[in-house]
Amino acid sequence: MIDLSYFDLFLVYGLILLAAGLIRLRGGEVRSLLVSAARMGVQLFAVGYVLHLVFAIKSAALVLLILLVMGGMAVHTVAGRVREKMPHFYRVVGSAMLVGCGGGTFYFCLLVIGLDPWYEPRYLIPLAGMIIGNSMTGASLAAERLGEEIRARQDQIETALCLGASARQASQESVNNAFRAALIPSVNAMATMGIVFLPGMMTGQILSGTEPIIAVKYQIAIMCVITGSVAVTSLLILQQGVKNYFTAYDQLVLPEKER
Repeated sequence: MIDLSYFDLFLVYGLILLAAGLIRLRGGEVRSLLVSAARMGVQLFAVGYVLHLVFAIKSAALVLLILLVMGGMAVHTVAGRVREKMPHFYRVVGSAMLVGCGGGTFYFCLLVIGLDPWYEPRYLIPLAGMIIGNSMTGASLAAERLGEEIRARQDQIETALCLGASARQASQESVNNAFRAALIPSVNAMATMGIVFLPGMMTGQILSGTEPIIAVKYQIAIMCVITGSVAVTSLLILQQGVKNYFTAYDQLVLPEKER
């Protein structure tokens, strides 16, 4: 594998400066770009050193702690992306991601790969990161779209409730639309993978010397796990979240919009 020196990184950061110059030329604000690029470097180097220590220690408790921190940060990030949050947002999204992402990660690592030991950090942490990262997008879309659908269909839902429909029946179309929206990025990624672009995991393995066919097998496997995790996480968010828009007597209650 060809290593990159710090001077090489200095050269590629020159492209960030180029992008900043083009943004400034068009009258835009470059501060967010520069701050994000700096944070990326600091955060990734910090993670790299932490993983180096974790790989050496191989402690199950430490690995689980890292996974919990990753999950907590993911929920926090999803909350920042969603403008109109459903009632009990953190409990709903947190529990859904724990089941969807956690279940998908351990299904892949234990049943498909067969890790020994089960907490092998060199596999478990990077794979969990990919699954959680992609599920964040689905979770954000599901939560955001559900709120929009419920508010847009308020009159339709209330009419259905007045005619005797249950809260589940009245909100079913909103849930279905939100679920389909949450899966769009994963479905589109699978449809264009290998033709329009080479995915990051596959590219990284090939650059590190892995045989292309082995890299392809891993990429197919991880995309199947990611799509399944996104589907489970999104559906759990929608099924739990939609209940919080209704009272125990099937009355629709919308939260006040955040300003």
